[in-house]
Amino acid sequence: MEKLLFLAHRIPFPPNKGDKIRSYNLLKHLATRFEIFLGTFIDDPDDRAGIEPLREFCQEIGTFDLHPQWRKIVSLSGFINGKPLTLPYYSMREMQTWVDAIVKSRRIGNVLVFSSSMAQYVDSPNFSTMMRVVDFVDVDSEKWRAYATRKSWPASGVYKREANLLAKYENSVAHRFDCSLFVSSAEAALFQRLSGLGGEKVRALRNGVDTDFFAQRSEFENPYNRNCPVLVFTGAMDYWANVDAVCWFAQEVFVQIRKTVPNGEFWIVGSKPSDPVQRLEQIDGVRVTGAVDDIRPYLQYARAAVAPLRIARGIQNKVLEAMAMNKPVIATPDAIEGIEIGEEYEPLITEKVVEMVDIGCTALTGDQYNSMGLMGRAYVESHHGWSAELDKLNMLFMKGF
Repeated sequence: MEKLLFLAHRIPFPPNKGDKIRSYNLLKHLATRFEIFLGTFIDDPDDRAGIEPLREFCQEIGTFDLHPQWRKIVSLSGFINGKPLTLPYYSMREMQTWVDAIVKSRRIGNVLVFSSSMAQYVDSPNFSTMMRVVDFVDVDSEKWRAYATRKSWPASGVYKREANLLAKYENSVAHRFDCSLFVSSAEAALFQRLSGLGGEKVRALRNGVDTDFFAQRSEFENPYNRNCPVLVFTGAMDYWANVDAVCWFAQEVFVQIRKTVPNGEFWIVGSKPSDPVQRLEQIDGVRVTGAVDDIRPYLQYARAAVAPLRIARGIQNKVLEAMAMNKPVIATPDAIEGIEIGEEYEPLITEKVVEMVDIGCTALTGDQYNSMGLMGRAYVESHHGWSAELDKLNMLFMKGF
């Protein structure tokens, strides 16, 4: 078997959040054709338990502890050397030493870099003979640009600087590497315009969903009060875009919904809820669970899922998973971007408070949107199976697909 170096900014197990779901499935698929040498950071001590499960797919694993608070301080060096702050945050001498040694000793000819921040480890002439593929996932520089519009000074200035410098870095990496991957056709097209590169070097590799796993089951118990219809949001609740989304929805939309549906509830299901999220429980009908063992019962017994993201890039796994569970998804246009489900789904898509209130009330009080749930499930089954997308990777490392 050929050998492949897989570099990830966060250990790809457990696959319990968006980036880790994607990196895990890419890694697992590539292991069917390559001997995998995984280099990755661990930023949560609990994730060390993920090392052993990954040995099934990897010939060797190099893990390096990354302490977020300290790395934030280290990242400030970017202000001195003119780099985006993301690069020094993930720059570690020990990782570079491991990469240099493993590539040389194992004679590795291929590398997949997961996220732009990891490209720095194979971005010198020493690695130019390798087949280098970078999975940007999203155009991260545009995410920082969007953050800048939501923040006040001085944070807005820092985010704008990060957007500009990261965009230059993304562009330079894409020109030097053999191929750049993005999570949707829309993200790939955007990057082609920004970089000036053509379709032979910038490709879409869409996220998939395990539709056997994300399916309704009779054995799932209802986690809710049966007398209260529920809207649910799922996601990591220490991620700023998710925090912003649920705070906006609870404070601006759900309080209005409760006036019409006084027994309606809004459940926020996800790990590590930040202080602003926890304070939302002061609003009547809002429930915050923290981490749960399985999100599927929460999706199955909700009337609808909500994805009120005001800042989002690419494809949202939370949306695809809810669709796979036969749930209508009330979403903003940003949250549904990259999911090409068609005009029939448009009644559930809005960024206007008044319209979202009306949609939420309808979802909680009737079955008008049940057909949307069936439509979502059918769409995911036909457009977001992992196998068809990941087969493209085989062709890519055979020099182009």
